[in-house]
Amino acid sequence: MRLIIAEKPSLARAIAEALPGQVRRSDGALVAGDTTVTWCLGHLLEQAPPDAYDPALKQWRLDHLPILPAPWRLIPRPKARGQLVVIRRLLKEASSVVHAGDPDREGQLLVQEVLDYLKWRGPVARLLVNDLNRPAVVKALGQLADNADFQALYRAAETRSRADWLYGINLTRAWTLTGRQAGHDGVLSVGRVQTPVLGLVVRRDAEIAAFTPRPFHVLWVDLAVEHGSLRAWWQPGEQHPLDDQGRLLARAPAEALAARLPGSQGRLTSLNAKKSRQAAPLPYSLSSLQVDAARRYKLSAKTVLDTCQSLYERHKLITYPRSDCRYLPAAHHGPARQALTNACQGDATLGPWLAGADFSLRSKAFNDAKVSAHHALSPTGTRPDFSRLSATEANIFRLIARNVLAQFYPPLETREVKAEFTILEERFRAQGREILAPGWKPLFTTRDEAPPLPPLQEGEPAKVREVGIEDRETRPPEPFNDASLIKAMMNIARYVQDPAVKRTLKDSDGLGTEATRAGIIETLLDRGYLVRQQQALRATQIGHALIHALPEAVGRAERTALWEQRLTDIAEAGSDPAPFMASLVEDLRGLLDATDAERMRSALSEARGVAAAAPSATTSRRKPRRQSTSKGATSKRASAKRTTAKGASTKSSSTKGSSGKTTGSTRRRKKQDDA
Repeated sequence: MRLIIAEKPSLARAIAEALPGQVRRSDGALVAGDTTVTWCLGHLLEQAPPDAYDPALKQWRLDHLPILPAPWRLIPRPKARGQLVVIRRLLKEASSVVHAGDPDREGQLLVQEVLDYLKWRGPVARLLVNDLNRPAVVKALGQLADNADFQALYRAAETRSRADWLYGINLTRAWTLTGRQAGHDGVLSVGRVQTPVLGLVVRRDAEIAAFTPRPFHVLWVDLAVEHGSLRAWWQPGEQHPLDDQGRLLARAPAEALAARLPGSQGRLTSLNAKKSRQAAPLPYSLSSLQVDAARRYKLSAKTVLDTCQSLYERHKLITYPRSDCRYLPAAHHGPARQALTNACQGDATLGPWLAGADFSLRSKAFNDAKVSAHHALSPTGTRPDFSRLSATEANIFRLIARNVLAQFYPPLETREVKAEFTILEERFRAQGREILAPGWKPLFTTRDEAPPLPPLQEGEPAKVREVGIEDRETRPPEPFNDASLIKAMMNIARYVQDPAVKRTLKDSDGLGTEATRAGIIETLLDRGYLVRQQQALRATQIGHALIHALPEAVGRAERTALWEQRLTDIAEAGSDPAPFMASLVEDLRGLLDATDAERMRSALSEARGVAAAAPSATTSRRKPRRQSTSKGATSKRASAKRTTAKGASTKSSSTKGSSGKTTGSTRRRKKQDDA
């Protein structure tokens, strides 16, 4: 019997249906001919807690750190034990195995760690599927590779998992115990991904708090030209007091010019007209959908993810949602017409959009070379019963269908005009935008466009009809919300200065993954580090204190970039993981030496007055489990008396934090990348 082990049940179903013969159900598997297809449920295994290596490590003590497992151990996740039993039984009957994890680093780890844990020693082939359409799966089944060719990818994923455990477990225990000394009664969770995300919010809040508004002034004129009128804005020269964005900081120069302008004659001295064609926005990845849904419907990232899961699992209306890709396989182009016809029927919004689609068009979205482990979100072709969908489900489904429909609309064609006038030897600028062909634009509600300018000809005269001065103030940065924080995590390179680090982060997926970003935000909310104030996400007192008490590098994204460089070398160049892990342990020792109760006490004191964590309307908040303390543990790192936490076992929220779970939660995520 040949056994195929898929990463998830939906992939297992697609594989079974692509096999010859009748498919029949078995216990935890599907059978087609002499092939049995079973599945994982995300990660079936997780890193063992510290006390699995030594019962003494159940007690939290600074003199136990760093905890360095040897050899490393995995244990079954509680809710995965049943499926692990199924796979164990099937392996005993199998003559060969096909590894059908997702074609990426974590997908390679997810299935192979199960095979290693269950001590499979037989042959293993590798099936690479990134499109669940039957023809694509049939093609992939005919192109099996040797799983031995993917061992570098496996080692990179395994190294990442172990490194996150080391980082999260050791730093969480160290700063929790240091926090006890400083008077904070609670777990202080630290992770490679969640802590830099918290750092983003803390630094943005600090910028807002430190912001001092500065007045600036703009002068405009309404001009009469040959074929109409327009408004132009004065461009003050460098002899005037300007800020770094060219804004006028003193009103007097504007007043002096305004007094001279009424009735003045000028001339159009420069005219620049440019036509452009803009293709439709691509279909959604999960993160891009979360950004748009947060802006349009004020939905949290987690609500969007949960809604997508419902549309995928319960209603069967969309493809796999936790995708970081915005492209579709070329094979989806032909069937798209029927799939979209089914998806849009009976809906007053989607129906007219479907009627305007031209399915002979082929957009750049259909590109096999750009499809990664998964393709973009799209309708499956199942006809929706909108009466059975919640309002949120219907809205999210429409967004997904709209962005795929837009691929069958022509480009938006515009003409942008920039005009510069000279009046009293001063420069005035006007610009406008004319839509020549609306293309896909009617499907999208976008910001107001600059109105078109009247027909203009360089050199034509212009007369000042009216003059005005507007007094304005500079504005502080906007606080983060779900949309902008997800976008910041996707584009984290914008928030670092080092050019080499920027390049690395641009080549990576940013902070977190499609599967974990919403969970990271919710984790920070659950742990009381962030709080929602209407739509804004603000750091709480303890969130501010933690970032200011930690070494600066822990709260920034540069470490993730350096990790990604090393992990890429392991995955692509076959580098030995040992030097990376040795470097990490050395780095950990330095960070542990930086624990300082006085610095923590000072950070807590300085953060007073910052918003305290409070329950939101959508997320229940729970305090971390209270931990008892005992005296007498000493450490050469300590400059003050150390405390220990007897009750802080690896079942508590902080050790859960090393794998990205919320306090006391049984939440399980497909791919964990946070501590």
